[in-house]
Amino acid sequence: MMLTASDLALVLAEMTPVLRNGWIQKIQQPRPRTIVLDIRVPGQTHRLLLSCEPDISRLHLTTRPHLNPPTPPPFCQFLRAHIQGARLDEIRQIGNDRIVELQITSKEGPRTIVCELTGKKANLLVLNVERHVLRDLAHQRDRVGQPYASPVRTAAPPFCETQARFTGVADHPFPVSEAIEAFYETQEGHVAVDHAKIARFRFLKKTLKKELRLIEAWRGDLAKALTYRGYARYGELLKANLSSITKGIDRITVTDYFDECLPEVTIPLDPMKSAHSNMDEYFRKHRKYLTAERELIPRSERAEQEVKRLQQELQDIEQGIWTPPATPPAPGHAKTQPRSKSGQRSSANDQQRGPFRRFTSTDGLPIFVGRNARENDELTFGLAKSEDLWLHARGAPGSHVVVRLEKGTDPPPETLRDAATLALIYSDLKKSGKGEVIYTRRKWVKKAKGQALGAVIVTQEKSLHISLDKTRLDVLKNRRSQE
Repeated sequence: MMLTASDLALVLAEMTPVLRNGWIQKIQQPRPRTIVLDIRVPGQTHRLLLSCEPDISRLHLTTRPHLNPPTPPPFCQFLRAHIQGARLDEIRQIGNDRIVELQITSKEGPRTIVCELTGKKANLLVLNVERHVLRDLAHQRDRVGQPYASPVRTAAPPFCETQARFTGVADHPFPVSEAIEAFYETQEGHVAVDHAKIARFRFLKKTLKKELRLIEAWRGDLAKALTYRGYARYGELLKANLSSITKGIDRITVTDYFDECLPEVTIPLDPMKSAHSNMDEYFRKHRKYLTAERELIPRSERAEQEVKRLQQELQDIEQGIWTPPATPPAPGHAKTQPRSKSGQRSSANDQQRGPFRRFTSTDGLPIFVGRNARENDELTFGLAKSEDLWLHARGAPGSHVVVRLEKGTDPPPETLRDAATLALIYSDLKKSGKGEVIYTRRKWVKKAKGQALGAVIVTQEKSLHISLDKTRLDVLKNRRSQE
């Protein structure tokens, strides 16, 4: 439920006299479409929340803490560069609509922040003195540089705007803001659950499709390998008759001494190969059969159990009985208990809350480490951005490691060593305590087609020789636990 025009009028009447002529000291963007301005007035600082989140767009003073991303989004960076330090001259509602303008004076001259709190199309725009659009939160590039035009109101909202719904408690200094914040805190919880449900549903469908494709591929490989079941016998028969085989023949008939009736059996040969090469080829294919039977059958069985689990969770979502975990993961990266590259379940100690292991580097940059093959795949091809740093132990099974970087920046040396240490410790190189770690930008990492989850092809990589630094590792783990 969105704020009505009457709600806006009431909350503006409460806050405008206090905020007028205040100074914008700090700007944050805790959510993709939410801005928080710290406004300093004599003797006190107030926090003004401007939200354009669909269905919960609003404007009010806030006292709740807001978690911010490690790196400020581009719109927040723009506001900090051009608006931070400006004076807030006036806040006014445009007509009897859900549009509010903040008139400010910045170091670059008069500016206007327009808050279009109009539901799903809500937006924040920054205008210059000629009221041309400089930047907008919704990334509508066709509006930048154009004269600002208010959104056309095509229909009346489905609720009455003549009566405000928020009055609050009388003993609070800002009762309307307090009432709005309390109401939308609950609404945000419902919206977060809905978004988590949608994100989880999409993730499960995608994962289920991958699992079924893997099962189909494994079954195909197994069926092909099963044709080699009797090839050890052929190899032994050829071994006993090597002197009878001449190069260029395409078959040989021999006595099958493995059968007590001693029948004759005809064995196909490759006329381009020698007798020994033909024998070795039969033994090689039989070994392939043994490997496939040993690995593919249990792997397929585990995958089939995983498919059943995924299908059950999808059914729970469709029936409305699914609930998100206590700490919801980021959209598109919902918590799972996936299998490793070999198909084994990760241990309970490894399955901590939320996807991926998370660390903070010496320079304060976030580092993500996959726990298993599926998380490696999600991390590299889901969470990581093209300019992020990607690391992996050279020539050894292990975790994908990603360092979040701002576009156009290089990783600080200490951050690089922190991430390389994690790539070493979460790989088979841990046993030796040293080895080579490769690193490159995420954009140079591609999926290896037809291979297991987590298998990649890397280009333009560099390498770094790492010896385990226990002090560095302890600091990383301690910083992780503190967070």
